[in-house]
Amino acid sequence: MDSWGPKLQARGLQGSAPGPLVSFPCLPVGTLMKTPNLETFQAVLDGVDMQLKREFHLGREKLQMLDLRNVQHEFWNIWTGRKDGDCSAETVDERSVVKDLPRYALRRWHLKVVTDLYLRLPLNEEQASLKWVQQRKDSLQLHCMNMKIWAVPVCTVKEILNVFHPGHIEELELNLAWNMSKLAQFAPYLGQMRSLRKLSLKNMDQDTLGIVYRTADIEKRISKAIAQFSKLHCLQHLSINDIFFLKDHMKQILRCLTTSLETLSIKNCDLSRSDLNYFPWSHSLCQLKHLDLRESEFLTSCLKPLGVLLENVADTLESLDLQGCRIKDSQLTDLIPALSKCYQLTEVNFSYNDFSMPILKDLLRHTANLTKMSVEQYPAPLQCYDDFGYIVEDRHAQLCLELMDTLRALRQPRSIFFSTNACHVYDDHCEYDECCENNECCVFHLELCSCWR
Repeated sequence: MDSWGPKLQARGLQGSAPGPLVSFPCLPVGTLMKTPNLETFQAVLDGVDMQLKREFHLGREKLQMLDLRNVQHEFWNIWTGRKDGDCSAETVDERSVVKDLPRYALRRWHLKVVTDLYLRLPLNEEQASLKWVQQRKDSLQLHCMNMKIWAVPVCTVKEILNVFHPGHIEELELNLAWNMSKLAQFAPYLGQMRSLRKLSLKNMDQDTLGIVYRTADIEKRISKAIAQFSKLHCLQHLSINDIFFLKDHMKQILRCLTTSLETLSIKNCDLSRSDLNYFPWSHSLCQLKHLDLRESEFLTSCLKPLGVLLENVADTLESLDLQGCRIKDSQLTDLIPALSKCYQLTEVNFSYNDFSMPILKDLLRHTANLTKMSVEQYPAPLQCYDDFGYIVEDRHAQLCLELMDTLRALRQPRSIFFSTNACHVYDDHCEYDECCENNECCVFHLELCSCWR
């Protein structure tokens, strides 16, 4: 890092090197800062300031784009290579901008800054870059493609989105202490994210989202915020984790979406019967590849709508995660027929549900045709526990071997796990797993919780 400054000066970015200036049309520096270094980063910003202050000359191509993303580039090859400023970097889309602009437009030249932004308290290097950008936003065209913000006040989020235009964001992850007030403040910015492909909303503070009395005014505010989803014309991946407004509003969310989702992830939420009933009818879920409902509780005994959804996406679904959803035998029977048709499935996770030995055998028999399956996770059968809820070691091993024999009679599993619920003593788990590599025989492994060691 210490030798970086002279290299920048030699390439014409920093300082006033003697002789004709050699300039970069695109300068990718993100990979040079994999190890955060505030002094190095400040040197880059100072060098860009030099460029911004220089007068523009028609015979010389100026720096057009500063790429701060941590992506792979052939760094020292992306420059003009000639002292007359004739740009030969074909990889830069903006190389013809200067030639196409009329004379009067050259005075309004702006530097395009492309970056990914990861913010969480306490702010360090990111705070320096934000301050630098805020002070120069009239001279820059700011493009943030990937933005992740953790544990900052919503006022800081608004400040960031006032600097980095929401319309350029393609991936957004917000992990905040959500409540209705914060949701209302954020919603207008969400409606501006016309390029957004991936959205993840996570609640970091469950205490802020306890039981809320749903008045007519609160319902109206929730519906108004959800309506902004209709403006996300590029959305493909949606993840909502422990957000209280989801309950009874899935129909509205799915109705608002104008694109077909590849991924739907709803974690640690309550899903009502009305929520599930709309799943099979949603055009946004007709080509789903990944469905993750981990730790979500179904507030209905009937899972037939979810079974219909699985049948609708049988040709595309690749992964299904229903871990910890408190599914019972009677509910699983609503899903088994549809699961047997999901030939593209490579991963399933049913861990930490309450299945008996007969229903687990039935489930495994119906997976006989799922030849692409690479990772399977199931709960240990209820018969592994004694009357007090403790795991019985010998019974656990015996029943898991019996389940494996049932499956092997149909197909050869690659990686399969049978996990118990948490131990009452150590809050630990027992896990039986077998792994098969290169289509060879499975290797038996039984890991017991701490109380058995």
